[in-house]
Amino acid sequence: MSNSSFQSAYFQSEKVYDQGEQFEAQPIFDNLIWLTTDEAATFLRKTSHALRQLVYKGKIRPRKFAGRLYFKRTELDTLIDTSFY
Repeated sequence: MSNSSFQSAYFQSEKVYDQGEQFEAQPIFDNLIWLTTDEAATFLRKTSHALRQLVYKGKIRPRKFAGRLYFKRTELDTLIDTSFY
């Protein structure tokens, strides 16, 4: 594909929004079941260190896959729902 045809195809597929036009932004965590440590910390509005402390205290159960920790979003929702502070 030549450079000029690539540019024209790129600009044709690009959507242009007016300043007054609004579009819906999908929430970031709606379709995710498993969250990484950084994503889970953002979801809980905590730092990753605070999340690791919750794991150490036994408040959250992480799962390890390929050397990384993952957290189930439904369990994080339950943690938020049952917290009183």
